[in-house]
Amino acid sequence: MGSSVQANELPVLDRQTTARASEAPRVRAILELASAAESGIGQRRNPTLAALLYCDAATQGSAEAQYRLARLFVSGTGLQKDVAIAATLFGLASESGHERAGAMLALTGVRERRLPQCFTDPESVRDAYEVADNRVDIERYVDALPKERRVVAALIRRLAPCFGVERRLALAIAAVESNFDTRARSPKNAMGVMQLIPETAQRFKVRNAFDAEQNVRGGLAYLSWLLKRFGGDTTLVAAAYNAGEGAVERHSGVPPYAETQSYVRRIRQYLHLPKARDVRETLRSPE
Repeated sequence: MGSSVQANELPVLDRQTTARASEAPRVRAILELASAAESGIGQRRNPTLAALLYCDAATQGSAEAQYRLARLFVSGTGLQKDVAIAATLFGLASESGHERAGAMLALTGVRERRLPQCFTDPESVRDAYEVADNRVDIERYVDALPKERRVVAALIRRLAPCFGVERRLALAIAAVESNFDTRARSPKNAMGVMQLIPETAQRFKVRNAFDAEQNVRGGLAYLSWLLKRFGGDTTLVAAAYNAGEGAVERHSGVPPYAETQSYVRRIRQYLHLPKARDVRETLRSPE
């Protein structure tokens, strides 16, 4: 992208803003992706997509996401205005110690408790991720990242073909896992850009998971292995990267875990993936 995009690059969230245990790297990445959609940096402005992403993070316990989603309900930006829902979300965030949410709750003057539909019936909003208006050009998004993260993205772009991994898939995984943060570390000890757990790092000979190139090579090696295992079905590959190949095989497709379903939807948002085949068909031996 040109200099105009770089001059308006996406601000990333500092760890003080997202310091609670619920704000793991994947949750922080959702917040940053939602912020980009809300502000229109690296993509067209899309408050509806921002609301969907904030709701994803909010249902995972993110106080910051609850606060930001509440603001959208107050203003009616990207969704129907509902001050009662906003007050409920401000209250949840305030209970987790979010000071600005507490101040906003006092201003609403509303005590009726009403949760948004994505909390009470998440299945009902799943299809919203599939519509064309919510699709994002991952290449354009990456070019709006801060400089240090664009450097990581350039590394992925360079190395992905060496592993037989389509570059957009590799970029999407890195975006959803850590949003290209080399220092990311989850409460479950997943590390670096591609969020490698120690077992995966060892499996693919990564000695220092916080070294950007080693981490990216390890993640790409795993993606390459998964692509072979699941016959190139990128939806199943995304699910396996999140939940493990064993879980995908046991469930004969995308596992029914809320986190994995959310994860796959976000990958699809970048890649416009076709519907996953039944894993039994994918793994069937040739006749």
